[in-house]
Amino acid sequence: MALLMVVAPIALAAAGAARLVAEAPGPGRVAGAETGLAVRVAAVTAAPFVPVAQGWGNVRAADSWTAMSEVRGSVLWRDPDLASGRVVHEGAALLRIDPADYQLAIAQAEADLASLTAEAAQIAAEAENTRRVLELEEARLALSEADAARTRELVAQGTAAAARRDEAERALLAARRTVVELQNALALIPSRQDRNAAQVARTEASLARARRDLSHTEIAAPFDLRITSAPAELYQVVSVGQMLVSGEGLSRAEVLAQVPIAAFQRMLSGVVIDGSILDIVDQEREGLVQVAVEPVSNPGQIWQGRLTRVEPALDPRARTVQAVIEVADPYDGADPPERIPLVGNLQVQVTMTGPELPEVIAIPAGAVHGGTVYLMDADGRLELRAVTVAFRQGDLAVIAEGLSAGERLVLDDIAPAIPGMALTAVSP
Repeated sequence: MALLMVVAPIALAAAGAARLVAEAPGPGRVAGAETGLAVRVAAVTAAPFVPVAQGWGNVRAADSWTAMSEVRGSVLWRDPDLASGRVVHEGAALLRIDPADYQLAIAQAEADLASLTAEAAQIAAEAENTRRVLELEEARLALSEADAARTRELVAQGTAAAARRDEAERALLAARRTVVELQNALALIPSRQDRNAAQVARTEASLARARRDLSHTEIAAPFDLRITSAPAELYQVVSVGQMLVSGEGLSRAEVLAQVPIAAFQRMLSGVVIDGSILDIVDQEREGLVQVAVEPVSNPGQIWQGRLTRVEPALDPRARTVQAVIEVADPYDGADPPERIPLVGNLQVQVTMTGPELPEVIAIPAGAVHGGTVYLMDADGRLELRAVTVAFRQGDLAVIAEGLSAGERLVLDDIAPAIPGMALTAVSP
């Protein structure tokens, strides 16, 4: 009885609950909205683009000078301040070699020239005298011929002895011989004059050589320069071909910049060249490439340069283009230590800017994922697009094919990137 009183209420409660569950309405359905992945999106635009190429190199003097001794002698004078590192101006005397031997050679050549000049005058006088004597001898020959003719006639008539005829013939022959000798003497005059002229020319050459040697006894700076070496000492006897002093010009500096081939070609993307790319600096296009030179040890100090030429071969080790950059007035504005001049072997960075490219699509390089970019289509869903990258510059990638202006580019990396997945654009 007691068990029945406990079980009966429980059974009634279970039956009531089952009935309520069976009669209760089903659960309601609520339509849920799809949530898109939040990504940064930017519009693709076509705009002008300036290609840039960077390279590195060392500064060297564009003009260098080495004085080699062209004469032999003792160094009689040397600039007391002549030393490596000193700046000298154009025309400044640096060394003097003993000129005595060359001064004597000049005096001897001048004396020989004076002697030959006197000999030429003597030959001319002898020629004139010989012509005058020849005129007289020719007149005497005419008289001798007339006398010989009369004598022959008289001998033929029997009024003169044969001895008289022989005597007249001998006189005629003597007169003819004298005329011939004088004619021969006159004929030799031109050859004597030619020989004299040749001797004069040789002596003048010797004189010019002696004067040239004398001029080489003084060593002067051909232009403003900084001395790099001065091995010749005072009273030292120097020989021909011995180095006396050397220096580097101050007006121009050069940088042999090593530029990657791809960067150099990219920098010239907007250039129309008739021929090889290496011919660009031979086409007289001033201002085609802008060049900035910046010392690595002093960043922020900018020197304007000019691309003057490209070496005909690549660097044998780095396989880079060897571009020669010229900088005018490398000492202009120098104020060490704040602003150092472009001295030899200074390492610099060279930035070359090429002509502007119109209407170029350039996007962040990070938005390119192995040749594919992510786009948001008109429905706000992910589209994967293959693109062709023309080149990369810094953090930008220039697109050659695959993108058009106005499309929406996804800047973020999506993992996994499933085509058609919903996206929500946020400001970059």
